[in-house]
This record gives sequence, structure tokens and C-alpha cells, in this order.
Amino acid sequence: MTILYIHGFASSGLGAKARQVRNHFGDGALAPSLAYVPDLAVDTLEQLLRRARKRQEPVGLIGSSLGGYYALWLAERFGLPAVLINPSIRPWETLAAHTGTGTNYYDGARFEWTPRHVESLLRYRVSAPTRQERYLLMLQTGDEVLDYRQALEILPGARKIVEEGGDHTFRDFERHLPAIEEFFHDFLPEHRQAT
Repeated sequence: MTILYIHGFASSGLGAKARQVRNHFGDGALAPSLAYVPDLAVDTLEQLLRRARKRQEPVGLIGSSLGGYYALWLAERFGLPAVLINPSIRPWETLAAHTGTGTNYYDGARFEWTPRHVESLLRYRVSAPTRQERYLLMLQTGDEVLDYRQALEILPGARKIVEEGGDHTFRDFERHLPAIEEFFHDFLPEHRQAT
């Protein structure tokens, strides 16, 4: 089984949640550092998923914030289960305010976030997610960046962990890793046989 962790805007595959996922799932976890350009990030993720499909490896997605937005689109496109952590549902709106020079949270590198990048996010919009039982939605109501209710509106049929308080990083994420593993256990038959 492969677990593909998808980080959020201006983050990296070396962030706290990415490390926690790698520690929990071991060699089965991938957490690539993605380009800030949406089309390049999605292309990288699609290449990884096509490779896993060729090898007939079961894959589960975990996406945080903008990574949750990408994970939703990829789950629909490839028919995969996905865990969405405080996902961005309308990033073309929320990230429009961040055009200009941005800073990567990991190393402080600067990048240029343009209106064209914002507009390109619309290509990955999922208006009506299907088979919502394949999603685990993890939300904290204290998210200071995104309105958690938007995720509840678009994914009413998803499994949910909704916690009062917290913040956009999803405080104490690591304590939910066993529940995430169990969620994937339900959807990935090869994983059921291996455990």
C-alpha cells in the first residue's frame, strides 16, 4: 500500500504532518515537495499515481489545505480513498489575496504567486464529489484560514472527524494516524490481507 501525502500552499514534503505520516506508514508513505505552480504540482502527483497503478499498488491519499483540494480532485479522477485535513474547497478565492511574492514555510525561499496561478486552480474544481464514503474529512472549527463549513457542505456523506477549536494546522494530527490507517484498511483490500 502506498500513502501519498499532499502538502498545502507554500509548504513542503518535510513539514510536520508529512514527517508524521512518513513515521507512521514507513516505507509505504510518499510526501513529495511539490511545485507552487498548480499545474506542475498536479502533474507530479498524477505521474506518481500512474506509476502506482502500473504496479497495481493500492493507494490512499492524504491532503492538507490546498493539498486537500488536490486530493479531492485526484480521488475523483483515479477512484481513490482520501483523507482531507482542513481542506481548501475554494482556493481560487482564498489564495487570490496572496498574489505577489510568497515565502515557502520550510526554507524561506521566495516565489511569485500570480493571478494566472490562482485561475489555474479552477481546472481542479470538484463541484459534486461522488462516492463520498471514500472520504474522511478532518476538520477543526478553530481553523483561522478556511471556513470548515464549506467542506461539510460539499461532502455531507463523508466520514468525519470534527473537533471544536484547534487551528488550520490541525492540532495534534498525529493522534489520528491510527484512525486514518483504519479508514484506508476499509478501502484498500490488499492492505486488509497484509494486516
